Amino acid sequence: MKLNRLIRYYYLRFIRLRGNPHELALGMSFGIFTGMMPIMPFQMALSVALALLFKGSKITAALGTWISNPLNWYFLYYYNHKLGAYVLGVQGQQSTMFSSIMMSIRSGEDAMVIAEKIVAAGGFMVASFLTGGLIMGIMVSLPSYFIFLYIFRHIKVWRESRRGQKICRVTDH
Repeated sequence: MKLNRLIRYYYLRFIRLRGNPHELALGMSFGIFTGMMPIMPFQMALSVALALLFKGSKITAALGTWISNPLNWYFLYYYNHKLGAYVLGVQGQQSTMFSSIMMSIRSGEDAMVIAEKIVAAGGFMVASFLTGGLIMGIMVSLPSYFIFLYIFRHIKVWRESRRGQKICRVTDH
């Protein structure tokens, strides 16, 4: 019962977001983009900065970063590194450091500890994580803009139709 109530609460908060559908979708897209990047403690700050710079919603930008969460960090980081290493042509190098980083993620270590391990692994490791995250971020955030634009437009139309029904009911009495 408690979980249903929590889900309903966040659903209601989501549909009550105010703003232009374009701004809301743009903010969500920036949040999803930075959420795919392996910059764990800085994702929200970067997404809000991008939203400020490009006039997107700061609230949805922060919300969008939750695409990366403790349940999927391992997979995001794994594929960020694999994709980035492939693009940069450095697959197979530094496999012991990569294993150590993935073990830290799997065991739920603090985000700053994981970030420090990535930086300590050297330039190729950092470059492969960032390159993979950049590619994955673009691949996921571009379609997410259009998906959320559709969703926020639909919510706006729904809200306006409900507002119109309330006005009709009040004038009928």
